[in-house]
Amino acid sequence: MAGPRFERLHAAVAGFTSPILRPRVIVLAHDHGTKPGRRSTAEHDHDHNAGPGGRRPAVHRAGRRPAPAPLVTLGPSPHPRDPAVLGRKAVSLHWLARHGVAVPAAVALPADAADRIVRRDSLAEELAAGALRRWLDPARRYAVRSSADVEDGAEHSFAGQFETRLDLGADDVIEAIRAVAAPDGERLLAYMAATGETGVPRVAVVVQEMVDAAAAGVAFSRNPLTGLDEVVVEAVPGRGDALADEGVTPDRWVRRWGAFTEAPDAPRVDATVIEQVARETSHLATAFGHPVDLEWAHDGTTLWWLQARPMTGLDGLRVYSNRIAREVLPGVVKPLVWSVNVPIVNAAWIDLLEELVGPLDVRPEDLARPFGHRAYFDMTTLGDVFAALGMPRDALELLLGLPKGPEAPRFKPTPATYRHLPRMATAAFRSLRRGRWARREVAELRAAYGALAAIDPRTLDEPGLLARVEALTAITRRAAYANIVVPILMLAYGRALERQLEAAGIDPHTADPAAGRGDRLTWDPNVELATLRRAVEGLPEAARDDMAARGAAALAERDDLAALNADLAGFLARFGHLSASGNDFSVPPWREDPDHVVAMLLAHPERGPEAARTSLGEVEARVPVPRRPLVRLLWRRAGAFRVYREAVSSTYTRGYGLFRGTFLALGERLVARGLLDEPDDVFYLSVAEVEALAGGSPLPVDRVADDAGSADARERVARRRVEVGEAAELVVPDIVYGDAFVPHRRDELVLETLRGIPTSRGSVRGPARVIRDAADFGRVERGDVIVIPFSDVGWTPLFARAAGVVAEAGGILSHSSIVAREYGIPCVVSVTGACAVIPDGAIVLLDGIAGTVLVEDAG
Repeated sequence: MAGPRFERLHAAVAGFTSPILRPRVIVLAHDHGTKPGRRSTAEHDHDHNAGPGGRRPAVHRAGRRPAPAPLVTLGPSPHPRDPAVLGRKAVSLHWLARHGVAVPAAVALPADAADRIVRRDSLAEELAAGALRRWLDPARRYAVRSSADVEDGAEHSFAGQFETRLDLGADDVIEAIRAVAAPDGERLLAYMAATGETGVPRVAVVVQEMVDAAAAGVAFSRNPLTGLDEVVVEAVPGRGDALADEGVTPDRWVRRWGAFTEAPDAPRVDATVIEQVARETSHLATAFGHPVDLEWAHDGTTLWWLQARPMTGLDGLRVYSNRIAREVLPGVVKPLVWSVNVPIVNAAWIDLLEELVGPLDVRPEDLARPFGHRAYFDMTTLGDVFAALGMPRDALELLLGLPKGPEAPRFKPTPATYRHLPRMATAAFRSLRRGRWARREVAELRAAYGALAAIDPRTLDEPGLLARVEALTAITRRAAYANIVVPILMLAYGRALERQLEAAGIDPHTADPAAGRGDRLTWDPNVELATLRRAVEGLPEAARDDMAARGAAALAERDDLAALNADLAGFLARFGHLSASGNDFSVPPWREDPDHVVAMLLAHPERGPEAARTSLGEVEARVPVPRRPLVRLLWRRAGAFRVYREAVSSTYTRGYGLFRGTFLALGERLVARGLLDEPDDVFYLSVAEVEALAGGSPLPVDRVADDAGSADARERVARRRVEVGEAAELVVPDIVYGDAFVPHRRDELVLETLRGIPTSRGSVRGPARVIRDAADFGRVERGDVIVIPFSDVGWTPLFARAAGVVAEAGGILSHSSIVAREYGIPCVVSVTGACAVIPDGAIVLLDGIAGTVLVEDAG
């Protein structure tokens, strides 16, 4: 008959109910009588657990019964595991085992059971202890780890917030479970407040066999700072917990697309082990479907995987590149030019892409962003566009100019591209008729621009000038589209012709399919510049010296230069709209700066002997007869589109330049009204700000200014003039990760340049505060960059006030790095001698991507 004790026992057991499990099949490092690498014949039914790349790890039976309730085996059983019951860490071990890699034997104690042990429920403790006695081996050592339901999430990792106990004997496991399942409440609450997490964590516990590690470490399937497609591995000899110990600097390896781009000078861990770690990391990330952060150990024979978690901090990370942008919008870009050019050109790109793939949820302003008044393309958004095209997103990284290995992705269609084939086929058919379209576009754009150019903007009032801006914007967007499409087609036809020439053994550089086209002279200024240069070469030396000294004035005043002056006037009538930067209408064009053209003529290289050119007839003679029609077609198309490119580019530049006169006329009106000091002040305002001033409305809020923007246009212009002037002296990076952008000036005195391992992204400039022990904690103020020898849990409050961290030791899993990443501040570790070299109070520039610390001021 059931009594009270039986009912208590029944209730306790019911709380620990777990599914019936098959015998555990898992790789064990220390099974008696069996060497790692051996596999019994009884296990061929588990071939579905083949490892990445077809490699099957050595597996054998544990030789013990499955884990008894309330423990749950974390082996390769296909039965799902519930993270709400066992926590994410336990579920990740189960996932690793199911995917055929070597995983030390492990069991999990559900959160309810662990909680009862923490509350010293004697019956729960007796049940767990009994189960563990049947599962544990007194001859082995164990790790006891937390497995909370909030750990290792996609948004927050809770790294370092829960306990881990290592190298325990079987008799010590129960007490370790109690310690691990009861986290430090004060520390945990502070972390949750900082990250915005709410709720009460449920902490399950994992008990896992220790690996007798010869080497251990961590691996990231993507760079945790930049999000780039490269595997980052940190390794130390011996056990992996040394990675979290301050004072230990790990070996660091970076493998990008099949080749190591970063490796230690004197590695302490065998490179073949690191190669295996890197390759399996890539395979596991593919299987996981998300970038992963992994822990591993190697016992000299077998690579063991100890943990897997989704990488955090990558969602929303944007990458910006100046590498391509500076080709189309080079140097410092003034606010007005930015606000006109970027919407027009980017909208034209979107128009073209939507012809290929349909509507894109992309705005023109999403494709580019200014840093230091320079243009940067948003490569993350471009990656979204690539994905919409069915192209490999990571192929876009090739445009960043980064090192690439033999496994680099290629710009090639994927099966997902085929859904766009109908649109692409339509676009391809249309491209065959683009020659007529290009000629028609040039004629219509020239007529539209000519109608506007015929009206002197100085004769218009402010509403008329704003209407002119609107009309110019509409026409120029159409011109920008042509200015994108025609060069693309020119490159396509040119490359196709080059392949034919190369196949015939002809150097493509000796062939110019546009050389015989008379219409080329209409658009190409270089032909006429060469003619003017020949005229200069025939002048007496005294005349050339006078031209060098006085520029255009010498041509206007000397009789012996009258003919050249007339020729120069004709040249400027045709090409005077050109300038040093065709995309920057704040730059005076040649017609406004004839002295520059004279200097250009004098500096133009003297003509050497004409290089021999291969004619179409010579090409045809060396091409097989069946291919000659194709070669003739490509020759005509390639030559025609070279001319069309010049025609479209010249038309676009001429029309785009009309913005200059229009805005200068608006500037004159605003000067007359007392709103600006000089007409060219208008270049330091945006289009929206100019429209507001001209329409009598308040200036829009200047979100760049610390005071939310000045209502006075003069103050705003004065501040921006200084910013733009200073921007010209900035040393800026090619790539910006995230929003952190703190460059330094070329003329700033850098007293020291220190280098270390970047472990938390971002950059910051601020006063250095050297902290050697707890007695210095009170000296840290908000905005300080703390310089420390190391840190542990007790140092965490410092990070809440710091703007950045420089540590003399550590790696990517050191306490300094983990807390800095969780708090979102830049961190560089393993900076040798930082506490001695950096003066307290010195101004430092910390770059958490490059891993540099610049000491700019001794303080």
